[in-house]
Amino acid sequence: MERPLFMEEIGADGVARITLTRPAKRNAVNGALIREMTDALDGIAGDSRARCLVLAGEGEAFCAGGDLAEMSELAEADLDRNRADADALGRLLQTLDGFPLPTVALVHGAAIGAGLGIVACCDIVVADQTAAFALPESRLGLVPGVIAPFVAAVTGERWARRYSLTGERFDASTAQFLGLVHELVHGGTLETQGRHIVDAVLAGAPGAQRESKTQLQRLRGRTPDEQAVGDGAERLANRRVSKEGREGVRAFLEKRKPAWTSG
Repeated sequence: MERPLFMEEIGADGVARITLTRPAKRNAVNGALIREMTDALDGIAGDSRARCLVLAGEGEAFCAGGDLAEMSELAEADLDRNRADADALGRLLQTLDGFPLPTVALVHGAAIGAGLGIVACCDIVVADQTAAFALPESRLGLVPGVIAPFVAAVTGERWARRYSLTGERFDASTAQFLGLVHELVHGGTLETQGRHIVDAVLAGAPGAQRESKTQLQRLRGRTPDEQAVGDGAERLANRRVSKEGREGVRAFLEKRKPAWTSG
């Protein structure tokens, strides 16, 4: 029986997890994985049990980019098939970038091409110090077409220009400097630190987190003008009178945990 392309689960604590399970291919993505993972993200987003999402890879790499066998096949295919394949990857990244729940990526080994795109779309990224990153498309005569917008949104255009033009690999410390990685870990503590981050996420109110993500996504690329500040004031006012907002303030004043926490 053929192994699944990834494993999907939602724990009793509301932590959903997607683990890429193509270790022999260094978790390279192909068309089937892209389509099925997009559907899985939609399913988790609509599941009332889910509080946050963790993404990881099995084996020696997080995600080494596109599947070379499929890329070779696509090189011989017509324009329409190639456009459909590129559109599917774009939909996956848009779905992850706009995902309503907090997302945490645990990165080890290679995060190349599409793997780097996935990293750029996650809210919080923890990486092993030995991880490596790249946008190697130019060295293949290609462009990081649907990946570049998400990477540039994190690193800024200046750095995206360098790494998309050179295709060179950069290490985890550089990725942290560029804003792609929040925390570096050493000596196999990736899962442990990831759990600390998840626990911090679970301490927040789910509705407030969704609202925060929506606001920040709408602010992308905007200066704090009157309209943006006014929108933020409206959101804050609505949260203050919401069930979660009132419970959070009461819990703080009463020196207890709010109702949305498990302990």
